[in-house]
Amino acid sequence: MLEFLTRHKTTMPAAEESLPGRDGPIVTPGRHFVLDTPIGPPFPEDSERAIFGMGCFWGAERAFWQLPGVHTTAVGYGGGHTPNPTYEEVCSGRTGHNEVVLCVFRPADISYEDLLRTFWEGHNPTQGMRQGNDVGTQYRSGVYVFGDAQHEAAESSREKYAAALAAAGHKDEITTEIVPSGEFFYAEEYHQQYLAKTPGGYCGLGGTGVSCPVGLSARPV
Repeated sequence: MLEFLTRHKTTMPAAEESLPGRDGPIVTPGRHFVLDTPIGPPFPEDSERAIFGMGCFWGAERAFWQLPGVHTTAVGYGGGHTPNPTYEEVCSGRTGHNEVVLCVFRPADISYEDLLRTFWEGHNPTQGMRQGNDVGTQYRSGVYVFGDAQHEAAESSREKYAAALAAAGHKDEITTEIVPSGEFFYAEEYHQQYLAKTPGGYCGLGGTGVSCPVGLSARPV
């Protein structure tokens, strides 16, 4: 037990080692502070969901709510074991969760490939269990996909971005995980749209400076 408690937070816990969590959600989703849309379901029938982990979710969420065609965004916890975790539990490294952003978008106005471009260019996907000065399993790079089409698009974009990084002279390999979305747990209300509520607040994201050649879809005029 002592070994587990002192283990560095960059080691993913197994399911049997994770905190037990709780049966009920810790928050009831409200309205988006910037877009004034509900951040919880039901979502519009013409929309789709995407989930990304790219370091501190405060800055990551802002990158997506600014995109045209995005209906709503929310921050939360994904990719882990503990049901309905709290922020403190996630930060302990004992839930397996990542800090992630849920993006609800309209494919008629913005494509999944457009979102992937923002994802790859918005952080450094070669740093393993950290992003800049933020260290821990909750800061890993991840794409959490809904269905085969998203999975194929994400895999293809990873290959293209890896080639672009290599061509630009970057020697580190991409560590991004691409896995099925699993359950998304909403983070506490004060985390939602944090950088809009707290201008000048901490962001913690930094890209590689390399453009991602995934290709943009045509948008209606």
